[in-house]
Amino acid sequence: MQPHSTTVHGLLIEQTESGEIQRSVQQFSEDDLPAGEVTVRVDYSSLNYKDALAARGQRGIVKRLPHIPGIDAAGVVLKSSAPKFAEGDAVIVSGYDLGQGHWGAWSDVIRVPAAWLVPLPSGLSLREAMVLGTAGFTAAQCVHALQQNEVTPAAGEVLVTGATGGVGSLAVQLLVKLGYEVVAVTGKTEEHQRLLELGVTRVLDRAALVDDSERPLLSATWAGGVDTVGGKMLTSLLRQTKFAGCVAACGLVGGAKLEMTIYPFLLRGVRLCGVASADCPMPRRLEIWQRLANDWKIEVPPAWIREVSLWQVGDEVDRMLAGQSFGRVVLKLNR
Repeated sequence: MQPHSTTVHGLLIEQTESGEIQRSVQQFSEDDLPAGEVTVRVDYSSLNYKDALAARGQRGIVKRLPHIPGIDAAGVVLKSSAPKFAEGDAVIVSGYDLGQGHWGAWSDVIRVPAAWLVPLPSGLSLREAMVLGTAGFTAAQCVHALQQNEVTPAAGEVLVTGATGGVGSLAVQLLVKLGYEVVAVTGKTEEHQRLLELGVTRVLDRAALVDDSERPLLSATWAGGVDTVGGKMLTSLLRQTKFAGCVAACGLVGGAKLEMTIYPFLLRGVRLCGVASADCPMPRRLEIWQRLANDWKIEVPPAWIREVSLWQVGDEVDRMLAGQSFGRVVLKLNR
């Protein structure tokens, strides 16, 4: 697309008169875009679990239809009425209301508030930024939470649940880079070897971690953990965490309820840190992205990345919601 074109292509989610949710790539005018001070040409986006739900028209994620999903964008400023950004600036947009209440990044042009933009840090390409996206940003916040709570590599093994997913796989790679002994948990036995190649110490089947008993405490095993699943996975991990350990929690695909006693917190001093990315304050957001571009930069193996077009992402949505996805899906726009 040329910088001043008024034609936009996006994956539109609509509801038919019969109530059916349908999605299709459609062409519309730049004038149809939501309000904002900055217009961005999107070069790359990504697929996150929240995007997959939005692509199904999930209420609670999507506030109104028709809608364009996509909570992550990396691209170049086309127009700006905000003094902080100028035409040609490379930027990242992730979180806030993008792809939820505000039309998202599965579109080759977006218009957003200037307050949502992060200048692309030196050391990251636009594509690398979207290989990370909200998943990598969330994984980095989880690792930061462990460090802030004094879970060091010397403390012992750190567990990562949902280790083949976007957040989980990136958390694994970042922790390994920083010298931690990482134990990965997955329900996908066919992916065990792939996880070992990332440098994890060992791989556990999720059935080996989940304890359905009502015992308030289990054997103290883990120095800390990154939980991307929630539900029984999280409660089992908390009951197995060592004294003064920390668990960073960022997912709920396995359940939103925390059904357990408070004994791990009172008798072992375990700390549970919730990690939220959408409304992360800008100073911390800038710091995390700088670290991901520099001392925390990871080289994600090509086998863990699938690059698709706007016309192909629907198949990846279906795979993710069926529990068949792994690694990162990157959307390339503006072909």
